[in-house]
Amino acid sequence: MQANHFLSTKCPACSPFVPNPTHQPPLSPSFSAVRFRPRPRISAVAAPPLKTPKMHSMPPEKVEIFKSLENWATQNVLPLLKPVEKCWQPQNFLPDPTLPFSDFTEQVKELRERTAGLPDEYFVVLVGDMITEDAIPTYQTMINTLDGVKDETGASSSPWATWTRCWTAEENRHGDLLRTYLYLSGRVDMLMIEKTLQYLIRAGMDPGTENNPYLGFVYTSFQERATFISHGNTARLAKEGGDPVLARICGTIASDEKRHENAYTKITEKLLEVDPTGAMLAIADLMEKKITMPAHLMYDGVDPRLFEHFAAVAQRLGVYTVHDYADILEFLIERWGLEKLEGLTGEGRRAQEFVCGLAPRIRRLQELAEKRAKKIKPHGVKFSWIFNKELSL
Repeated sequence: MQANHFLSTKCPACSPFVPNPTHQPPLSPSFSAVRFRPRPRISAVAAPPLKTPKMHSMPPEKVEIFKSLENWATQNVLPLLKPVEKCWQPQNFLPDPTLPFSDFTEQVKELRERTAGLPDEYFVVLVGDMITEDAIPTYQTMINTLDGVKDETGASSSPWATWTRCWTAEENRHGDLLRTYLYLSGRVDMLMIEKTLQYLIRAGMDPGTENNPYLGFVYTSFQERATFISHGNTARLAKEGGDPVLARICGTIASDEKRHENAYTKITEKLLEVDPTGAMLAIADLMEKKITMPAHLMYDGVDPRLFEHFAAVAQRLGVYTVHDYADILEFLIERWGLEKLEGLTGEGRRAQEFVCGLAPRIRRLQELAEKRAKKIKPHGVKFSWIFNKELSL
């Protein structure tokens, strides 16, 4: 049985999710992009009071940092986008509807034969990944709440706004392709999938980025790498299960995510260069909050714990696990040189110490959780996405 409580993360949004089977108190003091402060301990009996979401936590004067980086973004971030004419499109991987009907249906038949050997668990994870990708309107909206980098007009020429629109356009292909492939496979209940997607976009998301681009770019750096890992693993499983076309689809999407990860990590790396303490505090703030998967509010109208159950299947299949979460954190610490970062204030150094020591704690907690989970009897969970078939978790 997998854990029932989660540290969570994207794939895309994705797709990634990090099970944490313990109701542990925070692993450290709480961090803020503006202030470092200890978090008061909450009673185990009394429910904590509802909190008003924190907004606009970046000091107004720091907007100028992002204005000063516009030329840098034009030269270093926008080149990571691909021209439309050089991008793959969903139709490159799908049956050709312009063929005579008999030839088209033969291609669909071949698709169904390829997917026949893939287990139901795989389709639960692939559907969850697809739904996460397809909620792209929510992610563009979230990025456009960030002070100093939002698209002020809807068609702004600033490099930050240009990046967000073009990134959205590239990401939009992912959900389109996966949804059409799943539809043609006949292995999933598209009506329930479509309901889940509508519920998810209606719910929105609040990843704790506080309209703050420091927090926003740290969040997207983590999420894009998580999505890269998740799609890479679904590609591997599709190949092992006998569908090389689906493997190529998931691998191609993973390649996009890797390129997008590179862009967001470059931005955060630049912020660490020009404002080391501000960027370090932002990294610590999000790591203390725990990275929340964009799809953590998914709901199909039936299962109120749908995300939790989806995450448990993904953990079991090895598509995205707690250890992946810790690996991503360690990767970013090395990528950004956080252990050797200099020029920090006192609270910046405390944030640095917290972040650099967090991954081993996550691994230790997960090892304890896995030992406890082995003592719990598995139980069945029905997934509406696969026609209410029951999987053992």
